[in-house]
Amino acid sequence: MAGKALSLLPPLLLAAVGLAGLLLLCVPTRDIREPPALKYGIVLDAGSSHTSMFIYKWPADKENDTGIVGQHSSCDVRGGGISSYADNPSGAGQSLVECLNQALRDVPKERHVGTPLYLGATAGMRLLNLTSPEASANVLAAVTQTLTQYPFDFRGARILSGQDEGVFGWVTTNYLLENFIKYGWVGRWFRPRKGTLGAMDLGGASTQITFETASPAEDPANEVQLRLYGQRYRVYTHSFLCYGRDQVLRTLLASAVQTRGPHPCWPQGYSAHVMLQDVYESPCTAAQRPQAFNRSARVSLAGSSNPALCRGLVSQLFNSSSCRFSRCSFNGVFQPPVAGKFIAFSAFFYTVDFLRTVMGLPVATLQQLEAAVVTICSQTWSELQARAPDDRARLPDYCAGAMFVQQLLSRGYGFDERSFGDVTFQKKAGDTAVGWALGYMLNLTNLIPADPPGLRKGTDFSSWVALLLLFAAMLLAAFALLLHQARATKSAGTI
Repeated sequence: MAGKALSLLPPLLLAAVGLAGLLLLCVPTRDIREPPALKYGIVLDAGSSHTSMFIYKWPADKENDTGIVGQHSSCDVRGGGISSYADNPSGAGQSLVECLNQALRDVPKERHVGTPLYLGATAGMRLLNLTSPEASANVLAAVTQTLTQYPFDFRGARILSGQDEGVFGWVTTNYLLENFIKYGWVGRWFRPRKGTLGAMDLGGASTQITFETASPAEDPANEVQLRLYGQRYRVYTHSFLCYGRDQVLRTLLASAVQTRGPHPCWPQGYSAHVMLQDVYESPCTAAQRPQAFNRSARVSLAGSSNPALCRGLVSQLFNSSSCRFSRCSFNGVFQPPVAGKFIAFSAFFYTVDFLRTVMGLPVATLQQLEAAVVTICSQTWSELQARAPDDRARLPDYCAGAMFVQQLLSRGYGFDERSFGDVTFQKKAGDTAVGWALGYMLNLTNLIPADPPGLRKGTDFSSWVALLLLFAAMLLAAFALLLHQARATKSAGTI
């Protein structure tokens, strides 16, 4: 019996050697000798509350393909956003140094000169530019002076529009999830049939909603048409300035100060001294600002843990009294009905994640989210501290933030129980953070072409066919040898 098993080894070995040879044929010789060279790109996301640096990488010989750009590393800049340096512009530039020095280490030295470096500022700088264009220009000049001192290919610091922020976030999301185009195993690109995802971003000073729509927007200001990989996309997008988490908290605080009563969204047992200058210095609270007030005056405010009054306070942010279009989201802004699947990131994710992980509350449905908000808004200060003792700085505002997210999604954007089931809250796709930064770099570096990519990549399709036929022939030959060997063994046994 052992001899019979050994007699089967030659043809099996032949088949194995043939398969190994085929696999080697499929791999380009250069890839065996050395890993592909990489290119890098750096984007500084200068948000309203903080700045983040993202370093991306991709194979140097594969530009204009897809699914190949990924996050290499990241760095969170210490301190506030660059808009907080309006009175000290040089400090804005200096704040970036630590992360830029990290970039010098993370990007290989021989790649420094060819690595594009961008800074994009969002709603915090949009607000500063509204109140003081001169201060805004000085801050941008200061960060530009710092960035040009580094050996990277600096390509400018600019303030993104709300539309840019929304569309680039949508591009990032669908690029990372390979919803535009995908590379098949047979060596050809194909367009997935699953469609694109909508993107919802909640920052510190603005919030954006962007999704593909079949019909033209009734308000042209809310429509962007894109051509990516040979496919046209009609995208609805809108950015609500002053509806970012930090500015909403400030608006609610101004309302609480005006009533001279307790803050219903703060937990009972918590109190703070609030400086009026901090409340009213933003253009987002201009409508609530008294004609005359002592900027340096402080008022004492306590929390009351009142979910019903908190909901009433938050609901005042959404004006649905007038709409000159067939339908609106709020504040008279046109919005078609939400359709398809969505991904909600940034503060959307952090708010819902707190409810899920720290509070241990289910949030899979809109009804569950509403119940979770009532639960957290009913917590006292001591109860919240017991649940998250290491998060004292943010704890007082989780109720207001969660109430705003729930009201924005249901009352503002019009999600119901069915459509809410298609919303996913996450901060990353794979190892890459979801946000506008990657989409911004892909656009400026032309890494997403308007025309379709080549139909072949790596080993071309005809080579794959030949290799598959050769492999089939090898299998048949191995089977024939096995059959011949078995007959020979049987004949020898008979004799």
